[in-house]
Amino acid sequence: MADVLLAGITHYPPLSLPDAHMASILRSTLRDPGIPESAKDPAGWPPLMRSEWGDDDGASAAAAHRAALVENLRNVRARLEEFDPDFVIIFGDDQYENFREDLIPPFAVLAYEDMTVTPWTATAASAMTANRPNVWDEPATTTRLVRGHPRGALWLAERLLAAGVDVSYAYKPLHHNGLSHAFLNAILYLDYDREGFDWPVVAFHVNCYGSSTVAARGFMTRFGDATSSDPPSPSPARLLTLGAETVRALLESEWRVALVASSSWSHAFLCDHTWRLRPDTEADRRLYDALTARDWPVWEQLTVADLEYAGQHELLNWFPVIGAARFSGATLGWSTFVQSDCFNSNKVFAVWDPVVAPVATATKAPGTLVER
Repeated sequence: MADVLLAGITHYPPLSLPDAHMASILRSTLRDPGIPESAKDPAGWPPLMRSEWGDDDGASAAAAHRAALVENLRNVRARLEEFDPDFVIIFGDDQYENFREDLIPPFAVLAYEDMTVTPWTATAASAMTANRPNVWDEPATTTRLVRGHPRGALWLAERLLAAGVDVSYAYKPLHHNGLSHAFLNAILYLDYDREGFDWPVVAFHVNCYGSSTVAARGFMTRFGDATSSDPPSPSPARLLTLGAETVRALLESEWRVALVASSSWSHAFLCDHTWRLRPDTEADRRLYDALTARDWPVWEQLTVADLEYAGQHELLNWFPVIGAARFSGATLGWSTFVQSDCFNSNKVFAVWDPVVAPVATATKAPGTLVER
């Protein structure tokens, strides 16, 4: 019988670094000449930010932040083990890794075969983690087998296309030799204790960075720098429909599948109205409260402009899972909000109770979100 498990985690890159490096994004921002010195002065920061920064640039607070993240990752991992899916679909973004000037799809199912990846060779090219040791002290030559599920990926692409969702698909990587960090970090973190991650994975790319995908190479720019504008991300409403049609299809399949959203929430380095120094916690809390209260209209009314203003670009990775929860009537089993000012982003973890087929009925038109 087809069952679906819905979950959300963070893929926060500095979690892979030792504590002394976990506030590296804020340290870099504090060197930005475009940000006023008055904004950089800790005396004017909120109490949480001053406390986290301390007298050691966040190094001591990093241990507590890591402990909270790892505990919650272990909770999600335990629920994955209980559910034991046939494969895991991870919704994640690509930050100028696999998709570049020659192709930027709004979203894409990656129907990859099994692949052997080298996590620390890939991260050596990342501005967030380059030239720094990893917290597991694994050498650069470390390899991991990531199992794929191309049959499930292509079946899902076929079903989505038949439902009017114009999804792209790929059989092999384009520019990135392996999986982009949103997908690979999700695997590495759900295996934080290095017990193995044997479930096959289908990476489902979402273009979260839209208007800055190419212009900013998917990461940071200096405050006030003039950059060209790329076409926008797919709309939140479109991604809610994508999630609804995905869970509808999977509940009519032969598989048990976990759908996992992979991203933190608002990112400081994307949030101009906080001088890129801290995330937009108020905006994040509003959406988290709506998630726990099943107040779906709050999510449905958001626009790309709303998300970009709050630095919530990567939250688009959560919209397919929210759409799946909304459509299927899934019950939120457990969630938590981990707040931080100095570590670039707030992080949310969530797991819904498994949805058992059948829940879709003939009265539900394709793409329509309705109460169960």
